[in-house]
Amino acid sequence: MNLTVNSKLEIPVKEIQWRFSRSSGAGGQNVNKTDSRVEIVFNVFESKTLTPYQKHRISIQAEIKLINGCICIAVQDKRTQYQNRQLALSRLASILRELLKPPSKKRRETKPTRSSQRKRVESKKKRGELKKSRQSKIY
Repeated sequence: MNLTVNSKLEIPVKEIQWRFSRSSGAGGQNVNKTDSRVEIVFNVFESKTLTPYQKHRISIQAEIKLINGCICIAVQDKRTQYQNRQLALSRLASILRELLKPPSKKRRETKPTRSSQRKRVESKKKRGELKKSRQSKIY
């Protein structure tokens, strides 16, 4: 079963490393004997499915901290290992989807138009007149 990130990117399971350990969450007495905590490690730089541009895009993003070029996700929210595995995979897919989004276009600065400058000055004058009319005329 491959991890589908989007319509153009699918990561093979062999590129994802799994680790299981005992969870500190809910589960009652069962928590002491089952390894329901899941950690997945995806090495970005050793991935054969990502293009060099995609690897660069992921590495320059500040939203996620890469540890030795790897994305590490630990999940222990659910009571079963299977549910935690599914949750970890969906989190990895959403993280990769966010990191691989194309950069937003920069806003090109423009000069204010004459009419907008005139409107701004007129509104300031109107406000000043309003404040002046409220003052008492004691000199």
